[in-house]
Amino acid sequence: MIILAAIVSCFGASTRHSSSVPISTAEPQPNTLCAKEERVIFSCPVKRPAKIVSLCASKNLTNNHGYLQYRFGVPGKIELEYPKDRLGTQAKFQYTHYFRAQFDMTSINFTIDGYEYSVFDDYNGEEKPKISSQGVSVTAPGKPKEVSFVCRTKPKADYNDLPAVLPSGPE
Repeated sequence: MIILAAIVSCFGASTRHSSSVPISTAEPQPNTLCAKEERVIFSCPVKRPAKIVSLCASKNLTNNHGYLQYRFGVPGKIELEYPKDRLGTQAKFQYTHYFRAQFDMTSINFTIDGYEYSVFDDYNGEEKPKISSQGVSVTAPGKPKEVSFVCRTKPKADYNDLPAVLPSGPE
C-alpha cells in the first residue's frame, strides 16, 4: 500500500488541475470525478485506496475537438488529473479493443513522466469461473511489475466513440 500511495502522491504534486474550471469546484456526477457537463467514458471506485478513477470527456469529443482527461482521487480532492491542458488531449491517449466470442479486452493507455497507465476493462468467459476485471494499472519506469487499482463495483463505461477519436494502441 505504501508503494501505491507513493505513486499517486508523486504525481499529484506535478499534475494537478487544468486551465479551465477546476474540477474541484464543479459538482461531479454521482460515483465519478466527471462534472455534470462532461461525459463519463469510464469511472469506478477502486478497492484500495478508497478513491475513484475516472476518464472524463467533453460532450463534443471528436478526433479534433473537445478533450479527454484521466482523474484519480475523491470529489473535491483530485490527486491526479492528466493532461492538465485540455487542448489536443486525444493524441496523449491510445485506445485498444480486442473482442472474440467469450473474450473482451478494452484499454485506454497513456504515459506520465515514464509511468505507464492503463485503464482496463477485461472479460474472459472462457475461464471457469468467468473473469471480469476493471480498473487502472500503473507501471513505474524500469520496473517489470505493474500495480493495479481494481474497481470495487462494475464501472460506468461508454467507449463507443473512442475508436474514431483516439489513436490505436498496441494489440
